[in-house]
Amino acid sequence: MTKGVLVMVKPIVGEVLNVIDLEREIEAQFRNSPPTREPRPVNFVPQRVRAPTLSMPDYVEHREGATEIGKLTAEAVVREYEAAAKDIEAMGAELIDRVKQCETMTRDALAATDEMKETAARYRAEAKRIFLQIEDCSLMTAEVRKTCSELKEKIAAPATAPA
Repeated sequence: MTKGVLVMVKPIVGEVLNVIDLEREIEAQFRNSPPTREPRPVNFVPQRVRAPTLSMPDYVEHREGATEIGKLTAEAVVREYEAAAKDIEAMGAELIDRVKQCETMTRDALAATDEMKETAARYRAEAKRIFLQIEDCSLMTAEVRKTCSELKEKIAAPATAPA
């Protein structure tokens, strides 16, 4: 006895009808659902896109005998190069602005350095003034001690008889 495979066969017609019904239901729900994209406001202004300049740069001109496709291709390429050249020039202008900022910073730094030197010189002058004042006080104190010692010795010395 051989073993057989038991296969259940479903009616295909029922599945096809179910798929068609399902598609109709999805379509009906899609039609009845609110729009997923919100409408644009009345005052909406789309972004502007810069159109390429149609005139060719002065440094090129078509040669006689060039085909129309060749002319159009050459114009498109030269416009791209010209746009890149203008961007490069703009970078140069930006670089000049940065150089000017650096020059300003350098001037400010030099002015600050000069101010620091002046402040340091004032501190040295004040240090010298205080140094001399302390030494003057020290000398005066030494002189006062000397005078006090001399007076003390005079007071403590035995009195001598007048002759």
